[in-house]
Amino acid sequence: MAVQTKKTVVSNVRAKSKRPALYHVLMLNDDFTPMDFVIKLLVDVFDKDETEAVALMLKVHHGDRAVVGTYSYDIAVTKKNQAITRARKQGYPFQVVVEKAK
Repeated sequence: MAVQTKKTVVSNVRAKSKRPALYHVLMLNDDFTPMDFVIKLLVDVFDKDETEAVALMLKVHHGDRAVVGTYSYDIAVTKKNQAITRARKQGYPFQVVVEKAK
């Protein structure tokens, strides 16, 4: 009777993982959403400290738009949706968009 042995194959091939694409979340300026509300969104949703939130809000106000965060796609869309949902609950037309980072 023949005895079979198991053969072990060892591979030196390493799988290269690809980093996920990054996306910018941009806030757009409007003439109706209060500045205090925008600052609160930046602190609560985008984890900015008060000083950074004020600076970003002013950048949006004076420059029409500003990148407020860069994330993987799913996180960027989630944060965008959180911000828009809060704005709509308060009756503000505030706009947030997601664009692929270059």
